[in-house]
Amino acid sequence: MKVVILAGGRGTRLGEETMIRPKPMVELGNKPILWHIMKYYSSFGLTEFVICLGYKGYMIKEFFSNYFLHTSDVTINLKNNSTVIHNSVAEPWQITLVETGESTLTGGRLRRVRNYVGDEDFCMTYGDGLSDVDLDALLAFHRAHGKRATVTAVSPAARFGAMALDGERVAVFQEKPAETNDFINGGFFVLSPQVLDLVEGDNVMWEQEPMEALAAQGELAAFRHHGFWHPMDMLRDKIHLDGLWADGTAPWKRW
Repeated sequence: MKVVILAGGRGTRLGEETMIRPKPMVELGNKPILWHIMKYYSSFGLTEFVICLGYKGYMIKEFFSNYFLHTSDVTINLKNNSTVIHNSVAEPWQITLVETGESTLTGGRLRRVRNYVGDEDFCMTYGDGLSDVDLDALLAFHRAHGKRATVTAVSPAARFGAMALDGERVAVFQEKPAETNDFINGGFFVLSPQVLDLVEGDNVMWEQEPMEALAAQGELAAFRHHGFWHPMDMLRDKIHLDGLWADGTAPWKRW
């Protein structure tokens, strides 16, 4: 099964980090978040990737084209123009890097990789979010319900304190509850290629007309995930995720 990753966004809320690189190339530890996402899928045996490029996409191409240089010790002999790679680290990945347009919206990016996903169901997620979702259970759930699309539904921790009001009286107060009652789109989709027929052009947001149409048709199922899920939207998110990785407590590290 192929894995499509949306990796074309600018990530303007990450400030200086994304002025010089695309958002999926922002590093956690010393590896791009895109690498962490791919390692997670790979740990479930999903090793064939289609990456939707956009803003500064050449940097993603360069990273994987020179993967051994980025991850290994090397000896470079300038006299005879030779390079020896030591302790090379290989991944069992096949990666298709597709230019999907710098300003194309999420639905348009998916439409542009239609020829690369084939006729079988495929996974899809965003290049800026990490989770410990059980992908085996997700795939089993998708195959069992028979609908065209599955989205992982998550209930993220609140950023602010919550209050329940009874008139002017505060009936309940809870400071930053660990989980809210509302579910949101957490990415980690499983999709039939047929859903791409709902995308009419580059200026279509996957999260709007296509997902709304699938829901209205009864063709969108939600896989509820109550474990770890965290996007990297802002600098504080990067700092938090970086800290988990540095402490050796990153929930997504299962390799």
